[in-house]
Amino acid sequence: MLHSERAPAKINLALHVLGRGSDGYHELDSIVAFADVADRLSFADSEDWQLAITGPFAAELADTAGNLVLKAARDFADAFPARSRPYHITLEKNLPIAAGIGGGSADAAACLRGLAALAGGVDAEGLRAVAAGLGADVPVCLLNRACRMRGVGDRLEPLADVAPMPAVLVNPRRPVATAEVFAKLALAPGDSAFEGLVAGADIASYRNDLTAPALALEPVIAEVIQALQATEGVHFARMSGSGATCFGIFPSVQEADAAAIDVMGAHPDWWVMPTKIG
Repeated sequence: MLHSERAPAKINLALHVLGRGSDGYHELDSIVAFADVADRLSFADSEDWQLAITGPFAAELADTAGNLVLKAARDFADAFPARSRPYHITLEKNLPIAAGIGGGSADAAACLRGLAALAGGVDAEGLRAVAAGLGADVPVCLLNRACRMRGVGDRLEPLADVAPMPAVLVNPRRPVATAEVFAKLALAPGDSAFEGLVAGADIASYRNDLTAPALALEPVIAEVIQALQATEGVHFARMSGSGATCFGIFPSVQEADAAAIDVMGAHPDWWVMPTKIG
């Protein structure tokens, strides 16, 4: 192995939908942070691009040919032909897929970071352009730090005041398609929707405006939020992204660990992970 790169779970601490532009894209105002739990990419020598997938969620990604990691690798090679060579990439898939925590986007971003490191560094603007071409969440995952994300994911403002927060992530093992959630929101091009973030407000007062449409597709999300809200010490619980993963924020690591044990005991078929978000 020549290099390894973590691909942390992306958590939307807040996700406000401002409306839908005339181009059809939804305009967002979101606070994004990253959790300690992550996928991992490893890079080894190879004569051509190859991808192997291991880990607890590998079986759900059997089609390696269409994986966003390989697309990221090839787009990197196209953008930086003089600085690139092929690698055998192993993706250790620890995060559930189609889960609202940016798994595929985080993996693609980690691939770009890894290839840039192996190349000895590349033009930062060029790398961001490659990330933007891969999907709306890839640029923020490439940045890999807490930030305010606006527009269609293209306006990123790093935040220095998001301290690590003990948390529990819970996914009911039901994949949710992001496109279907936005379709359920039923905004026509040109429509405005909800209010944006209020500067200086407590994160607990913010929202995820995709919760209602996600619940219409997967009602079990309400059970996940209720399970987190019922745990002792929880500050607040909310859905991340387009679901179905939800998170609870706790005052201490000990309280988060205890809450995770409680949720796992009541719902042994769910994916439950104590972590820190920040």
